[in-house]
This record gives sequence, structure tokens and C-alpha cells, in this order.
Amino acid sequence: IVPQLTLPLSCQFLTLCLMMSAFNLDSEFTFMLPAGRTECFFQAAVKNGSMEVEYQVIAGAGMDVDFTIISPEGIRLIFESRRSDGVHIVEPLQDGDYEICFDNSFSRFSEKMVFFEIIVEGQGGDVGGDEEWAGLEEPDGSLLEYKLEDIRESMESLHRRLERSRQMQTVLRAFEARDRNLLEDNLWRVSFWSCASVLVMLCVALTQVYTVRKLFDDKRRVRT
Repeated sequence: IVPQLTLPLSCQFLTLCLMMSAFNLDSEFTFMLPAGRTECFFQAAVKNGSMEVEYQVIAGAGMDVDFTIISPEGIRLIFESRRSDGVHIVEPLQDGDYEICFDNSFSRFSEKMVFFEIIVEGQGGDVGGDEEWAGLEEPDGSLLEYKLEDIRESMESLHRRLERSRQMQTVLRAFEARDRNLLEDNLWRVSFWSCASVLVMLCVALTQVYTVRKLFDDKRRVRT
């Protein structure tokens, strides 16, 4: 008879965390999109899973790009024109690499800084299989007087909330970067036009002084 191996509670908790972290495949990237160019990225997804794509243009004139998602068969699933941000959820109908493209070909001079995040979830949306969880049971069928199913649901709920919090923080950082770029650009414009206004006012003042002096400047000589 082979004795059943029972993992300590700390090892079980670590195993649960590793199972949940391996379930979601998240990636984020910030890149410069040159003027008149199109950049495409490929993301693998499984059938009946879920793929969420969120993007933002955080710098560049116009703050807009064309966005496209193309299936492995070459079918255009999503297309947006001249948008500054967007969120899309795609449910893959087949396994393969999905193409995500950002197009700046309509701009001839201005490059854009683009941030995007991809969240890919496996089939069924469940953290680990029943067989994996069954291997974590103790001989007496209890885990510190709690049912394994209750702990499983609590861990799944905690994992979803933590992932959503991390995603929101990432999005807020992207918004902050975009607002900072807008602020710096507006500051440069305000400073430039303020200096230009001061120069114009000085020129007008000097012109007025010169004109007034010319009016009272009598060059005729008085004969006695």
C-alpha cells in the first residue's frame, strides 16, 4: 500500500497561487508608431477561451490610430478608425495566432505612442481542473475545517479581483502618461504664444513711441 502524500498548508497555498497565475496570460506593451506605418502583433489564443484587448494613444498629434483584430483565417473581427482608445473582448472560435494591428498610415508627419494590454483566459474560465484540486485534499477530507470547494471559490474570487485591480492600475498609469504628455504639449504652446505676444507688444510699443516722436519733431528752422 502506497501512503497518500499530504502537502503542508503553506505548500498547498503556494500550489493554488501557481495554478491561478498560470491560468491567465497577461501582457502589456508601449511602443512608438512611426508616421505612415502599420505595426502588427500576434497573440496565441485557444478555442472557446477569451481574449481582451485594451489600447490607448498616449502621445502624438491627433491622439488617434486605426485598430484591427484579424483571426488566424484572415477574417477581420474588429476594426476602428481614428480612435484614441478602446476595449474589445474576443471569444476565439479556433486555436491559433490572432493579429492585432495599429495603423498610422493616415498621418504623414506625426508619430504616435501607443499602449495596449492583452488578457487571455483559457477555456471554461476555471482556475485549474478538478483533478488538480482533488490532489490537494487531506486524508480526512477537510482543510482546516473548511471545505475544499469553499476555499476554491474564495481563491478564484480573490484572484479575479486582484487581476481586475492590477488591470485598473495599469489603465490609470496609461491615462496619467497621456494626460502628462498633453500637459507638457499645452505648456509648450502656451509658453511659445506668450513669448510671441510679448514680442508683438514690444514692437507695437516701440512703433507708437516712434510715431509720436515723429509727430512732434519739427525740422523747420525759424528765421529771425
